[in-house]
Amino acid sequence: MASKLIGIDIGTQGTKAALFSEEGKCLAEAFKKSNLFQPEPGVVEEDPEEQLDAVCITIKELLKSSGTAPSDIACIAIDGQMAGVIGVGKDGRNITPYDSWLDTRCAPYIKKLKADAAEDILNKTGCAPSFNHGPKKIWWKNERPEIYKDIRAFVQPGGYAVMRLCGLKADEAFIDVTYLHFSGFADNRNSKWDRDLCTRFGIDLEKLPNIVRPDEIMGKIIPEMAARTGLLAGTPVAAGCGDTAASFLSCGAASEGVCVDVAGTASVYASTTAEFRADKKLILGCGQSAVPGLWHPYAYINGGGMNLEWFRKDIGTMLHKSGSGDAALDFAGLNELAAGVSPRHDDPFFIPHLAGRVSPAQPDLRGAWAGLTWSHNAGHLFRAVCEGVALEYRIYQQTLVDMYVGFSPVEIRITGGGGKSAVWNRIKADALQIPVIPVDRQEGAPLGSALIAGKACGMFTDLASAAGGWIKKDIPTNPSAELAEHYRTRAARFESLMNALNSWAESV
Repeated sequence: MASKLIGIDIGTQGTKAALFSEEGKCLAEAFKKSNLFQPEPGVVEEDPEEQLDAVCITIKELLKSSGTAPSDIACIAIDGQMAGVIGVGKDGRNITPYDSWLDTRCAPYIKKLKADAAEDILNKTGCAPSFNHGPKKIWWKNERPEIYKDIRAFVQPGGYAVMRLCGLKADEAFIDVTYLHFSGFADNRNSKWDRDLCTRFGIDLEKLPNIVRPDEIMGKIIPEMAARTGLLAGTPVAAGCGDTAASFLSCGAASEGVCVDVAGTASVYASTTAEFRADKKLILGCGQSAVPGLWHPYAYINGGGMNLEWFRKDIGTMLHKSGSGDAALDFAGLNELAAGVSPRHDDPFFIPHLAGRVSPAQPDLRGAWAGLTWSHNAGHLFRAVCEGVALEYRIYQQTLVDMYVGFSPVEIRITGGGGKSAVWNRIKADALQIPVIPVDRQEGAPLGSALIAGKACGMFTDLASAAGGWIKKDIPTNPSAELAEHYRTRAARFESLMNALNSWAESV
């Protein structure tokens, strides 16, 4: 009897696949780097067929490296990048490239959506207009009308790969509910397209895909794709979900009050709630969880984790001297320096938005240190870089608590490389005043997708209990009550500084 599951993540950097036993043991992993095309400023695209090829290659590698028989695979599920779009024709094949979430060509249409229906879009979708589906669809309609007329549906990379693996046509195209906050035109509360918004902006309802749940079986592997993947023809394929939803599930964020810190290249803060709320401050987006009935309000720092690598590589080289000359400290050395700094009211501040602030959108804001004195050293500076993320997270958390009266975050679970830093975990725990708990799993989004595959094929009765069985928590870092007032004061000063810098940046 088939008892193994495959989860696949089509990410910006590459496609990662993992093979799991029914008990949650990771049996193999595979990775294929992405190929982004940037032919001119503002344009970022990928070839959907190359993304499909990466899915096929990584599946085949999983089977080969683990010695798994194709007949042992019970189901597969694919998650992927969430905010971009692919236009498909009648036959289900792409007739546009993948218009990436990094592509900024649709910026003028973001302004139009904001001017004409910002509050309506926010209230219905849970997310303000940004570089996501709505403006991109309008861009294709207005800027490439000859292509738009042949588009039969807009889908995302995960959905496109499923369509091709199962031989689905355009009338079977789908989007799962975890993507709807990025759609621009959905009634997210009720998981359906909003006819009024579509009519207002001239979006053809017939070009919008079917809305499904992540654990619905969308089809089975066709013979052509069986040859390319090594899977058996007839292997079931689930709809899957968005990559952030899969990442949250991989941390066990399947009950109210559980928060998640994705401490990767971007720094993502999310919580889990039992109801949908639209944030009027435009800080938190609100997307559906892969677990039915739950929602994930979340926000992120673009490049929050990248700041630490930047400091290590470029700033650390200038600040550290070794016996052999200038050399950059490794993260262990930097963490040791930061751990040696006791929190004080005169510690420097670091604004972590080197590429502009996303949540809320303050694109002109840039990074900065402030409050430096001659007594500050490399340890103070690196600690400030870590603390900048924690203080920004505190703004997200306070926004969440203000929106959901009576709601109290229980704990924050960390996934990603940053979770290995004890000093960073300590700073986050003290700044947020909740326990910080690294997740003792490193597979990330593919694990979440594999759980969805298990639910889809009937291996699990519900996602929450399955996630609880697979996911183990590491030793928690509990907050220091003695530092509660210290961080209350620092958080207020941090936000004041950030607002002042943003006003200064916008005045240019």
